[in-house]
Amino acid sequence: MSVNSTLGLKYDWTEAEVQALFNLPFMDLLFQAQTIHRNNFKANEVQVSTLMSIKTGACPEDCKYCPQSGHYNTELEKEKLAEVEKVLSEASRAKSKGATRFCMGAAWKHPSEKDFPYVLEMIKGVKSLGLESCVTLGTLSDKQAEMLSDVGLDYYNHNLDTSPEFYDSIITTRSYQERLDTLSRVRDSGIKLCCGGIMGMGEEQRDRIGLLRQLSQMTPHPESVPINMLVKVEGTPMANVDDLEPFEFIRTIAVARIMMPTSHVRLSAGREGMNEQMQALCFMAGANSIFYGEKLLTTPNPEAHKDMQLFDKLGINTEKTEALSDEAEKEALLSQVKQQQEDKLFYDASANA
Repeated sequence: MSVNSTLGLKYDWTEAEVQALFNLPFMDLLFQAQTIHRNNFKANEVQVSTLMSIKTGACPEDCKYCPQSGHYNTELEKEKLAEVEKVLSEASRAKSKGATRFCMGAAWKHPSEKDFPYVLEMIKGVKSLGLESCVTLGTLSDKQAEMLSDVGLDYYNHNLDTSPEFYDSIITTRSYQERLDTLSRVRDSGIKLCCGGIMGMGEEQRDRIGLLRQLSQMTPHPESVPINMLVKVEGTPMANVDDLEPFEFIRTIAVARIMMPTSHVRLSAGREGMNEQMQALCFMAGANSIFYGEKLLTTPNPEAHKDMQLFDKLGINTEKTEALSDEAEKEALLSQVKQQQEDKLFYDASANA
């Protein structure tokens, strides 16, 4: 049995073992998940991230759930890569609202040689503000992964989405193995992994089991595991898929916590459609990370003040990272902007609009 005896980490969960967890009485499952959670994290503490779309729409991938795919007409306004200064301004704003990690998403199959330098500057700027940095840019080469590591990127997000068996029914333009290869390059470069999946795409429970087994077989486990509820968008092939039963989603959160006890399990997309009681049960099940802000790339998300109100009701605190003083933050931002101007690394989005 592949187990880390110090932390109790296990990397060879069988399908039968995971099925047994899903079959537990609901309260027993949540009790076990919460106990494991408290053995590895502070109780009543949640890590908060903000996600910004730095390049929107016209993606060549055909992911059936995604409004940014160029294969579907979702009436999404397409945008070129955002200017570095705008991204850093949004990062500073996110920090002022309590975020400790700033995540940047680009609708690419893979980063272009032309745009990649600007992304590197964005990462350096976010780091200078005292925030953790995360990007999702699609497939990476070895060189690109190394360059991201060289500028200090903290996390790379690249979701597996679902089980290997169900994957081909939702995406045909990128293979499961390609995703695993990119994750391997990211890990080899020393960057932390943010990797999870989407629930409610019409998959069976065995597919949720298959996804969690894939994630738990990574050594080490992904440091961040986003569990998304499908946000159905008109114009995508999954606009009318049946809703996933809420208790099944909460069970998935709990099983993820048990299988990957030291990972941050993120209650991610789909929270806009969850009431406070469902979110509270997700936190009880071991979720200890969220995105907040008005949008997750292009889909709705609860406003930050609503999350703070819920946290207050539940007695939940937010994780903290090293804080800069207001003056130091301002100086860091101005210094970064000045350096970018000197290097002429600003991208004029209007020139190609």
